Amino acid sequence: MHFDDVILGRRSVRGYTAEPVPRALIEEVLTLAMRAPSSMNTQPYHFHVVGGAALDAIRAGNTERMLGGVPQSREFRTGAAFAGAHRDRQVGVAKQLFTAMGIARNDADARQDWVMRGFRQFDAPVCVIITFDRDLADSDDTVFDCGAVATLLVNAAWSRGLGTVINSQGIMQSPVVREHAAIPDDQVIMKSIALGWPDAQFPANAVVSERRTVDEAAVFIGFEPEDE
Repeated sequence: MHFDDVILGRRSVRGYTAEPVPRALIEEVLTLAMRAPSSMNTQPYHFHVVGGAALDAIRAGNTERMLGGVPQSREFRTGAAFAGAHRDRQVGVAKQLFTAMGIARNDADARQDWVMRGFRQFDAPVCVIITFDRDLADSDDTVFDCGAVATLLVNAAWSRGLGTVINSQGIMQSPVVREHAAIPDDQVIMKSIALGWPDAQFPANAVVSERRTVDEAAVFIGFEPEDE
């Protein structure tokens, strides 16, 4: 794929086939992702690539704890609930997804099932858990660098025909994730990324989330006005 085709074509994939992903292909994707820039080349991130029985154990543990009312224990700061324009965008993409999936506003069971898919890593065959070195946890550069490598990862995967979705729900029960993914104590769990072959029949996979225009997002200083 050309670069523009990857960037403009990529979307979050929430439905996967059961076809396994070869380890060599995952390593190829990670190799590309690790070309991401990082603050002074610190490269603070690590990847814990989980599949098979270990991933099934994480899915089961997440589901059991969440349905049992165990409070979430994500290891990164989430801040206050979204409000204003940020909340509007959050609601907007949810409406797109629910419409695609035919989930009615008053269908509590279907909505609950949709939420639980996130705790199951959307039933993808692979989950990539991104962590960072705990001794760098006080630096915002570290979190920024993890975002950069995650961005390259999802785009590299798309260029190889793979789908991904960056997922916070999958790591909300961090003790479960830490145990079954064998994550050492010197690491902070940042995000999980579901990865696999997209299911072309899964309606939500066709959803393209809306983006602001450059005029809405950017301010240009020191540029001459362009001729209309």
